[in-house]
Amino acid sequence: MVHRVMVIAGEPSGDLHGAGLIRELKKRRPDLEVYGIGGDGMASAGMELLYHIRDLSFMGFAEVLKHLPTIRRVRARLENVLVRRKPDLLVLIDYPGFNLRFARRAKAHGVKIFYYISPQVWAWGRRRVKKMKGLIEKMFVVFPFETDIYRQAGIAVEFVGHPLLEVIGKVDRDEGFRERYGISAEKKLLGLFPGSRLQEVERILPVMAQAASILQNELGCEVAVGAAPDLHEELYRRSLGSSSSIHLISGATYDIMRHSDLAFVASGTATLETACFGTPMLVLYRTSFATYWIMRTLITLKTIALVNIVAGRQIVPEFIQREMTAENLVREARRILQDVTLASQMRAELLKVREKLGTPGASARVADHVLSL
Repeated sequence: MVHRVMVIAGEPSGDLHGAGLIRELKKRRPDLEVYGIGGDGMASAGMELLYHIRDLSFMGFAEVLKHLPTIRRVRARLENVLVRRKPDLLVLIDYPGFNLRFARRAKAHGVKIFYYISPQVWAWGRRRVKKMKGLIEKMFVVFPFETDIYRQAGIAVEFVGHPLLEVIGKVDRDEGFRERYGISAEKKLLGLFPGSRLQEVERILPVMAQAASILQNELGCEVAVGAAPDLHEELYRRSLGSSSSIHLISGATYDIMRHSDLAFVASGTATLETACFGTPMLVLYRTSFATYWIMRTLITLKTIALVNIVAGRQIVPEFIQREMTAENLVREARRILQDVTLASQMRAELLKVREKLGTPGASARVADHVLSL
């Protein structure tokens, strides 16, 4: 019988999905001991935090190199916990740079390893798949096209569906949303989602805000920023600059996504979240030149937005690095906001993406596998 489980998630999306898994584990086994790395969501679900994800939220190759001493200290302490507390199972959630290295140490101590939410090996790092063989007991993947990758490498794999569906499925339409935040019901709403990391907000939100201000003046639309609760309001205010008419809203991301007529979204899981509401979007991303140059040498896909990857083709525009300018955003946003047919077509394509994510219940399926070990 499984008595102790260590779980490692290093990013906000991992914390969200890890929390769902831990709630399902605790529902079945309230006495189960769960500890590791996570965020507020996993802690609230009943996990003992050895480290918080904000202690390891480094973005870009330069940032990782700068914080290598910290990463090594964390890894050493976790290995010490492996020896002292002897978990029956280690569950890794995405976060491959850290998790795959730690997996080798866990395996050396005889700990069985499940991987929930695969690293994006289909975009870059295919060589990592071979390294996983012999390390990972089983992969639980959230995109159907991932199963062939691991099956061909001889790794046990199961498509469990995307855990976003169980989260979004619980979100009721808030009819009083606009009134509560002073957003006009007569005007179109543009939602801004600049990411959940400090560096993302600093690099992406100023351009979003500049484009949004132009659209406000031209089309009279309302604009709302979906702020990450973990980041300080001052960071957003500083990035918004003089755009005082933009609503800054924390803790209501899904409400903004659902009610928006168009969204500017930083590339990442948020593109899938927005797609699940059928909201038309433009995908943006900008990182340091060094990080982008390295990524371009590794990435084999022509598109980077998850929503386009799942669709199998580009259904929403992408504006990456130098293409991420206010002028480009305004031009494309103007087309979608003023062309009802174009917006309707995009909504239909996005809802097809949601269908490809499987059915709700991923957390429960993985929890059952964990406890049946």
